[in-house]
Amino acid sequence: MRAMILAAGRGERMRPLTDTLPKPLLPVGGKSLIQWQVERLVAAGIKHLIVNHAWLGAKIEEALGDGSRYGAHITYSPETEALETAGGIVKALPFFDEQPFLVVNGDVWCDWDPTQAKAALAAMQRASAQAWLLLVDNPSHNPAGDFAMDGTGRIYDLAAADAATYTFAGIGLYQPSLFAGLAAGKPAPLAPLLRAAMQAGRVIGAHHAGLWVDVGTPQRLAELDAALGAHS
Repeated sequence: MRAMILAAGRGERMRPLTDTLPKPLLPVGGKSLIQWQVERLVAAGIKHLIVNHAWLGAKIEEALGDGSRYGAHITYSPETEALETAGGIVKALPFFDEQPFLVVNGDVWCDWDPTQAKAALAAMQRASAQAWLLLVDNPSHNPAGDFAMDGTGRIYDLAAADAATYTFAGIGLYQPSLFAGLAAGKPAPLAPLLRAAMQAGRVIGAHHAGLWVDVGTPQRLAELDAALGAHS
């Protein structure tokens, strides 16, 4: 399996920290956010990675190189304009050779074990699903959640089901068919594609009860850094 790390965001809410450093390179617990992700993926046997970038992207390439120092093989997908999540994935689709793939947001920290991706992929294939999403408990900054999930692991749009609601962790498995019809190089959000697949009953997922942080503000970055220091 191959994976993509999304690292093209500007990180406006993290300014001024992100005025001179791309958000995925912000340090936490002694390493950059993106280094945590690369190392966790490699430890799970997922070594072929593609990283998209835009704002200060050259610094990401300089920091990670070809990935060999981490035991990875890293390819880059530079974006000259913001393509949003789905648009960035579509630009990188040839890297996956028409096979399902894992995507991780570059601005989250999560202790989910990527070795579980193989079992998630098998579940996705059994269910004829186009996507598998990792969901977490709703944080204080997103109390309503993003999606609903029933006891079978089927995921629904919030307005379409009377079930427990959760927040999308920014970690998911996708079939290339989810992006059919989207043109390469054009901006496109991911949420509408997921909601259309949900309406067709083709999105499943799992709940993760471990540590997850959307590192969206300097305060959350500082809190995570302190938490990781306490557990080191």
